[in-house]
Amino acid sequence: MVTMVANDNWMEFTLPYVVDFKRRRATKDQLFSRILDEIAASDGGVALASATFQIVETPVFDVRLKGGPEPKVVP
Repeated sequence: MVTMVANDNWMEFTLPYVVDFKRRRATKDQLFSRILDEIAASDGGVALASATFQIVETPVFDVRLKGGPEPKVVP
């Protein structure tokens, strides 16, 4: 059984497999490489993307409410 956990930045799949302990790292590499190859061969049917943004400074906001008092400018 394959399980999946997804959040806003990634998807994590858990795929249990039975293998001799001496072959676990090589087998994991083969599985990962094959999954990437299949994604690449999907002709755009499967796509991976991620983005992280860091806001270091916000611009000055000018908010005007209809019928309200004149806005105060806050630097």
